[in-house]
Amino acid sequence: MPKSLRDFTEKDDKEVLVAPRNKTTKRIFIAATRMNDGKTTTTLGLFSALRSKTERVGFIKPVGQRFVEVDGYNIDEDSVLLDQVFDVKTPIQAMSPITIHPSFTRDYLDEPEDHQGILIDRMCRAFDRAAFEQDYIITEGTGHAGVGAVFNMSNAEVAKCFNAKVIIVASGGIGRPIDEIALNKAVFEAAGVQVIGAIINKVEPKKLDMIKRYCGIALSRMDIPLIGCIPHEGKLTQPNLQQVVKETKGSWLNAEATGRSNRINKVIIGAMAAKGLVKHLDTGLLIITPGDREDIILTVIATASLAEHKDIAGIILTRSTLPDKKLMEMLAQTKIPVVLCGEDSYEVASKVNKMTVKTQPEDQDKIPIIKELVTKNIDLETILSAFEAQG
Repeated sequence: MPKSLRDFTEKDDKEVLVAPRNKTTKRIFIAATRMNDGKTTTTLGLFSALRSKTERVGFIKPVGQRFVEVDGYNIDEDSVLLDQVFDVKTPIQAMSPITIHPSFTRDYLDEPEDHQGILIDRMCRAFDRAAFEQDYIITEGTGHAGVGAVFNMSNAEVAKCFNAKVIIVASGGIGRPIDEIALNKAVFEAAGVQVIGAIINKVEPKKLDMIKRYCGIALSRMDIPLIGCIPHEGKLTQPNLQQVVKETKGSWLNAEATGRSNRINKVIIGAMAAKGLVKHLDTGLLIITPGDREDIILTVIATASLAEHKDIAGIILTRSTLPDKKLMEMLAQTKIPVVLCGEDSYEVASKVNKMTVKTQPEDQDKIPIIKELVTKNIDLETILSAFEAQG
C-alpha cells in the first residue's frame, strides 16, 4: 500500500507532464458548494445519461479523500463505485490517481517543491489513460472550488489543468445555494475555468416547481444555466444494517448473511412497554434496546412468527448486555438480525441518526433510483450544447 507521496509507479517516459496530452475528449467537472451536496449521485446519473448518447464515457476522481485498498493501491470509494456499476474498462489506478492518507498534507507541506511536480504528472498521466478513446470524461471533484488548495490542487486548479467545463451542485432552497454557487463561480472563473451550469439537489418535492422557477431567475442573472432541480429521495439517505454496524462498531450475533443489506427507514429506542411496541413493528424498523429488555425481545420474536407480519430491519442490543441464554437460543432460530454494541441506547441512536450515507457498490436497490432521478430531472442537451463549438 502506498505510504508516501513518493510511492508512485514508474513513468513511461522522462518528460514531466504539466497538462494532459489529450486535447479532444470533452471534459465535464462536477463540483459542489459543500460536502454531501450530491456530487456522487449527480455523477452516477450523468454518467448513465451520457451513456445513452455514446458508450465512450470515462471517469476520473483525481483527488480522493475516502479510499479502500484494491490490488495494493489506495483507490477512492467513488471510483470503485463507478467502475462496478458501469464497468468503465479503465485501469482503476487511472480513475483514482491521488488519495489523501492521514499524513499526506503534512508530507506535502514539508517538501512542496519536491512533491508538486510529481502530483501533477501523476494526475495528468491518469487523465490521459482514463480519457483514452472516450468522447466524454466526467471528473468528480472533492467539494467546493477551494478544496485541496492546501497542497496546490484545489478543484479550480485541477479543472484548469484538465481544461474542463464545470457543473456546480448545490442542495436545498433558493438563497443559500445561489449565494454559494456565486462564490464558487468566482473562484473557478478566477482560475480561467468556465462554469456551464448548476444543479439544485435534494429539493423538497412539493417545492420543486417554485425552486426551479426562482433559482432559474437568479442563476440567469449570473449567466449560469439551471441544468436541473433534483427532488429529495428519502431512500438514498437510508443506511443498511451493515453500514450501521460499522458506524457503531457493533458485532453480529444473528442473521448476518441475510441482514447486512436490510434498509433502515425508522429507528425506535426500546424504552416503551412491550405492548406499545407492536404497532410500530414493520419493514425497515431498527430497534435499539438494552439486552436485558427481554420483554421487548420476546415481543419481536413472537410477531416475527406471524406470517402476515413484515420483517423488521434488525435489533441492536446495547451496553454489551446479552439476553438470557434461553432467549439467545430462541433468537438463533429466527431470521431476525441481531447486533451487539457497547454504548448505551441513546448514544447508538444518535450515531445512527447522524450518519452520512454514501452510495456503495452493494446498494443495488439505490442505483436504479439514482439513474432515473438524475436522468429525468436534468437538461442533458444544455450540457452537450456547451461542447458544440469543441466538435
